[in-house]
Amino acid sequence: MKKEKVVVGIDIGGTNTVFGFVNRIGRILAEDSLVTTHYDEPEVFVAALYEKIMLTQAKAGKEVEILGYGIGAPMGNINKGTIEYPADLPWKGIIPLAEIFSRHTSLPVLVTNDANAAAVGEMIYGGAKGMKNFVVITLGTGLGSGFVIDGKLVYGHDGFAGEIGHTVIRPGQSNRDCGYVSATGLKRTVLKILADRLEKSELRSYSFDELDSRKIYEAALRGDPIALEAFEHTGAMLGFKLADVVAHTNPEAIFLFGGLALAKELIFEPAREHMEKNLLHIYRDKVKLLPSELSTQNAAVLGASSLIWSDSENNIQ
Repeated sequence: MKKEKVVVGIDIGGTNTVFGFVNRIGRILAEDSLVTTHYDEPEVFVAALYEKIMLTQAKAGKEVEILGYGIGAPMGNINKGTIEYPADLPWKGIIPLAEIFSRHTSLPVLVTNDANAAAVGEMIYGGAKGMKNFVVITLGTGLGSGFVIDGKLVYGHDGFAGEIGHTVIRPGQSNRDCGYVSATGLKRTVLKILADRLEKSELRSYSFDELDSRKIYEAALRGDPIALEAFEHTGAMLGFKLADVVAHTNPEAIFLFGGLALAKELIFEPAREHMEKNLLHIYRDKVKLLPSELSTQNAAVLGASSLIWSDSENNIQ
């Protein structure tokens, strides 16, 4: 029987690490996870991860040929195969992840951050198929971004190009690091509006710990004025920044991905309005603002796996 070619996509998160065996059309044949925080040393973590990958392959009973390992991780650097000074992982400093992983396999190992992985995933499996110039914005705990120019992912000199979440939105204003336009930022915006205003809102009944982006979204659907204003403000800030992105990269499309993007027109409408309002005339009404077509449930694994497929097909590097 001919073996099916697959890539192992690995998403390393601050709490859990998830992996899956992914074929070329983006179907996950088998998957599992382990707890990242159980391992104080990256070498021990990688050994445990590799062992679990092999066990999962055996349990799945699949006749597969693994082509390589794609890894998405906070502050992943594809140029060096490293994770560098990650804030959300149990390991500090510069971790030579690809080198450590290569002690267990002779197959290719590629490492990058989750937003870059999402951009390649969009090109391989999602709505950016056939596009040569596009941007993916990830709206999760923070704001991440991946840029594809002329069919190639932009990594820059040191491997960290495109960190627009760490740029100033408006001079003289705090940009809350990468959390301003995010699920976390939406919550903080609500709390600020509640503190500054006296009008009624169902959101006043929640404590700080109880309030989250889902509750804000549901309140907005019911017409809550504070929730609606928070979405308007967050979308406006995103739109300002997207106008800069368009000027720098002239993309065919910008894809929004992540939990906040699931709010649909509550975030898309103000973002689109303020992006267009702040564009030069030569760019107006030309850039599509679209939702990601990657499955939100498995997007991180799909994005990581796409690194190997794309590399093997000479789309990147």
